[in-house]
Amino acid sequence: MTNAEKVGDTKYLFKRDETWWVKVAAPRTLRVKLGYDLRRSLQTHDLEQAREARWAVVEELRAEIETARKEQSGGPADRESKVVDIKAAPLETREGAQQIDEHIVEIVSDSGEGAQKCGQTFGAISGKMGNGVWTVEIIPAEIQPPPRQPDGASGNRIRLGSRYMTNMGNEADLVVAFNEQVLYSRIANHAYKPGTIVLLDNMWADDPFEEIREQYQVAVAQFREMGLIVHELPIQQECLKLVADPRKGKNMFVLGMLCHIYSRDTEKAIDEISRIFADKGESVIKPNHDLFHAGYAFARENVNYHYEVPPYTRERDKPMVVVNGNTALGLGVMAAGMEVVAMYPITPATSASHYLANDFPLTGWICASGRG
Repeated sequence: MTNAEKVGDTKYLFKRDETWWVKVAAPRTLRVKLGYDLRRSLQTHDLEQAREARWAVVEELRAEIETARKEQSGGPADRESKVVDIKAAPLETREGAQQIDEHIVEIVSDSGEGAQKCGQTFGAISGKMGNGVWTVEIIPAEIQPPPRQPDGASGNRIRLGSRYMTNMGNEADLVVAFNEQVLYSRIANHAYKPGTIVLLDNMWADDPFEEIREQYQVAVAQFREMGLIVHELPIQQECLKLVADPRKGKNMFVLGMLCHIYSRDTEKAIDEISRIFADKGESVIKPNHDLFHAGYAFARENVNYHYEVPPYTRERDKPMVVVNGNTALGLGVMAAGMEVVAMYPITPATSASHYLANDFPLTGWICASGRG
């Protein structure tokens, strides 16, 4: 999180008589019983302490809301929050994995939430399973854009199939979105079609700010009018069971969801996560493994889409290397015999600079990487 973001980071927080409190909005259907919102004092004057303590309290207040929902409906408390508006999927998706020859998947979020890494990892897993894969990064319009802005959409598009892929394809078949606003820019770019499945984090439906709650409700209604099949899922709420700050790890939870939906090899996924965070140690690797497993289990129990994408037929006696375009670019630099490489690591070329910074010196030449 940047210093500017930290200054403005008071999500779920408000101040009363110099003391920080947490506030979680009550759903409209429960306001007669609970009032407009639930509040609890954090008993601290220190903003940093309040930021650290808020997530556990938010989870407790959300649990109170779920209990009230159960009492009002007379059914399971988590029925509404898990999956909303599941449309009638084809029979084969409910009874087992539906075999398909290709799909286009997008993961979209605010900048800095890890959607690009999630997509890159999903693409790498699919490639190692023998699928043809083409990935394209979704780049925000500016560096460090403000949150929840259409132009701030960041993420990845992955086209995977049972044949060699040569382009990113047309409209997406399935999208995972961390908030509803980032979808507007993708719609403006004609990235979706009637029937595109949208798995949307529903945390904004209960945001403490009325303006955000209204934005969310309006957007969901508009998306459904456009023919998108929107499923509102408690992704943030599920991640809070494992980590205090879901911004650090929600992408691995989503990776787990996608790996179940598309019948990905979990051992390859776990190995890929270990490789990505190898330099950060077990204290980072384990929570990301846990989030992956939680997302996989959540999708298995709550998402009624399940596909199998067979690998494409190729000559099996030839070795295969799975790399992204930036790594291929780095290999080309070394193969070309360049003696000096100077660069600044910035999206979308960041991984190219990281790869060359690690491996180019092995050729005996010089690599200079600028840092902001």
